[in-house]
Amino acid sequence: MPRIATTNANFERAPLARPFGFKGGYVSELWQSVVRLTDDDGRSGVGLGTQSVLWSDARVFAAHSEAGGNALMFALTERALALARGEAFTDPLALQDALFEPVLDYARLLTGRADLRATFALNALVAVDFAAWALYARQHGIRRFDGLVPAFARPALAAHHPRVAVVPIVTYTTTDAEIESMLDAGYFIFKVKLGAPGTQREMLASDRERMTQLHRLLAHRETPHTPTGRIPYYLDANARYEDKATMHALLDHIDGLGALDRVILLEEPFPEDNESDVSDLGVCVAADESAHTDADARRRMDLGYGAIALKPIAKTLSMTLRIARSAHERGIPCFCADLTVNPSLLEWNKAVAARLAPFPGLGLPLIETNGHQNYRDWPAMQARVPHAGAPWTRIDRGLFTLDAAYYETDDLLDAGPAWEQLV
Repeated sequence: MPRIATTNANFERAPLARPFGFKGGYVSELWQSVVRLTDDDGRSGVGLGTQSVLWSDARVFAAHSEAGGNALMFALTERALALARGEAFTDPLALQDALFEPVLDYARLLTGRADLRATFALNALVAVDFAAWALYARQHGIRRFDGLVPAFARPALAAHHPRVAVVPIVTYTTTDAEIESMLDAGYFIFKVKLGAPGTQREMLASDRERMTQLHRLLAHRETPHTPTGRIPYYLDANARYEDKATMHALLDHIDGLGALDRVILLEEPFPEDNESDVSDLGVCVAADESAHTDADARRRMDLGYGAIALKPIAKTLSMTLRIARSAHERGIPCFCADLTVNPSLLEWNKAVAARLAPFPGLGLPLIETNGHQNYRDWPAMQARVPHAGAPWTRIDRGLFTLDAAYYETDDLLDAGPAWEQLV
């Protein structure tokens, strides 16, 4: 049985074009981690990760400088590699099973938080997990994503869609002109960051004002890609609403605008320790960061959550495959959400999104991507992607178009030489 003989890691600091506001905070840069795993036969795999401390655990972000929080997360990646060295390697799922709890325990020690959110450890493990999948592919001669999908996850990832709907993001600071520009470019569904900074009362007032402003911009726009011809709204509260009464107050306001039937998704309205049943909110509620693991996802589905945001680029591909299976077994739709990842990781996210069942009410699978809106150097980052410039890497009128060549392309998900040379 092969063993993991050597490991290596590195990172780059990728500046954003401007501060990116969500969860009541602002991020100015995102660290891009790179990991190499090499087995004792000399085969290696390289994986990437984008660190998001604010998304993973906002309390850790608030307690440290931005660089300090990122350094803590990268220390977890290093810890995972120390644990992996010398270990037998059968498959990525088994490796994650061996690493997750020890890394989470170390993360709690390092941050001083016994109640640290599990996503903090999972985010730190993303590059390790992708490196493990790349190594596994080389060991077994697998060159396409379909060959990587284990039998238990194939029913959930059985499609080969020719088109995937692309969801851009509207943050606290996105201007009217930028929204109009996105509409003119053909985007037809928008993810709106709610949960504005401040107290619950201040947040609610700001979110009401934001929804009024957005609906004024979007109400009269039309699209050929939805059954109604109208622009649907995907709202992300990022767990900022502390109770159902406050959430109902916002939804009542949206209803008063005549826009409630446009809300196709309401993501993570409450903190994860709020286990209220959400089936009476009147909209489809999605679990994102509260669905750390497949067990957590099942618990959220028990509480009336009607969709699951899959994030192989934030919670590892290994955990995502398990979550996708659990959702598929319950008939709960999934989509792929972003972590403002680099273009190479976007390809991994796209590989999952393109194989999911169409999202109800749209007839298309969904993928959120906002890196092109937020990274200062996005064009240069795109040039690092294997097959850079291929038609399937471009967004056209709010869609990724994926022809037969996309699904038949070898080594589509390689990190690429520009990243590999760092480790």
